Parts: sequence; C-alpha cells; structure tokens
Amino acid sequence: GRAMRSQFSAVLCLVVVIVHSGYSEVVAQNLELPKLPYEYDALEPAIDAQTMEIHHLKHHAKYLETLNSALTALRADEATKYLAKMGVDKALQHLSEVPEALRGPLRNGGGGFVNHILFFEGMAPNGTKTPDPSEPLGKAIDATFGSFLQLSDAFQNLATKVFGSGWAWLVYDTNTAKMSLMSTPNQDTPNMQPNMLPLLGLDCWEHAYYLKYQNKRPDYIAAFWSVVNWEVVAQRYQAATTAPKAEL
Repeated sequence: GRAMRSQFSAVLCLVVVIVHSGYSEVVAQNLELPKLPYEYDALEPAIDAQTMEIHHLKHHAKYLETLNSALTALRADEATKYLAKMGVDKALQHLSEVPEALRGPLRNGGGGFVNHILFFEGMAPNGTKTPDPSEPLGKAIDATFGSFLQLSDAFQNLATKVFGSGWAWLVYDTNTAKMSLMSTPNQDTPNMQPNMLPLLGLDCWEHAYYLKYQNKRPDYIAAFWSVVNWEVVAQRYQAATTAPKAEL
C-alpha cells in the first residue's frame, strides 16, 4: 500500500509539474502591458488622470488580453506557429494567412496593443520643444507641409474628420522616402502596410477623451498637440529614414 501511495504521489507531482510548466511557458510567452513613461496625472490639464488610468489599465490591457489569446491559439497549431513567432507588427502584415476565427482578434488586439504604445509614448508632460527647422525632422516637416504650423493645422483637421472610431497619424513612407498624414479605422495600424512607419498617432476613439471633453473632439485634439513628445517623434523619424525599404 505504501509503495502504491508513493508512486501515486510521484505521478501526481509529475502531473502538477507538467501542467505548471506548461502554464508558466504560456505566461512567459505572453506579452506584458508596458508601464507608462509618466504618472497618470502628468498630462493634466490636457488629458485628465482618470481618463489616462482607465485608458491604460482597462482599454490597453483588454487589447493585450485579446492579442495574447490569439497568439496562444496560433502557437498551439503547428501550421500557424510561425505567425506567432513573427512579432506583432509582422504578423499584422500577414493577416491573410491567419485562420479566419483568429483574424479579427489578432487585427483588433494586436493593432490596439501597438497603437496605444505609440500613442502613450508619443506624449510627455507639457510636451517637448517643437522640432528645430535645422534638425532632420524639422527640415522634413517644412519640406513636406510648408511649416510646423501647417502640419499642426493639417493634422488637427484630419483628426477632427476621423469618422467614428479610429486614429490620425503622421507616418513615413519608406517607398517614397516622404512623410504624410493618414487615418486608420478602428484599431488598424499604419504598419499593416509594411512601407508605412508611424511617427505620431492620436487615438480618436471616444474612450480617449469623453470623460473630459464629451463631444468636443477638436478641443481634445488641440490639447493633445500641446503634450506631444517631439523628441520621441524625432527618434522614430531617424529610425524610419534609416530603415530598409519594406518587403513582405
């Protein structure tokens, strides 16, 4: 009897170890919610602390949860495992290869995860100094839009006109080696087109501003413009201009 009991205990321990290690492996492979580079109240009065906290801990976290579930399902199938290993940006460029049941979750969860990182990291308390016209980003803005003020007007106009839920973007096109403005619907991200590299993104979903601004989206957009981290935009521009031409 004692031998049977010790054998049973050993098997039980083994099962617990296998299950636990399998669970740990899934958890280890899960992407984590990045911390914000500032406190929730740091962008006030432009964006209120309550909105920032809900936006990060509820909305961003939910997109991440959806993405991790989709990646776990892709990893579980030998035929689709390669998609999960690509990285989120790359996987979003290969949606046609994703099984239909997972395509929506990957597109929305992955796009929402990536977009919110770009958005949150593109802001700083009180904003940072606007691009110097003698620096590469400032030169490119002047060459593309005429002036920083004209970029400001064009971006805010675009963001005001985003219909329903979506995003407004300043992007760099590696094919034309030029900057431009574009909008995307829902949680689509510019880099779903491999040649479009996002430099600055504004979340135009109501959850990003409704608590403070209600239906006054133009006021929110103007407030966002006052907290843009142009140092980060300049770093993204430098990385984009030295990136190889996009190939699928």
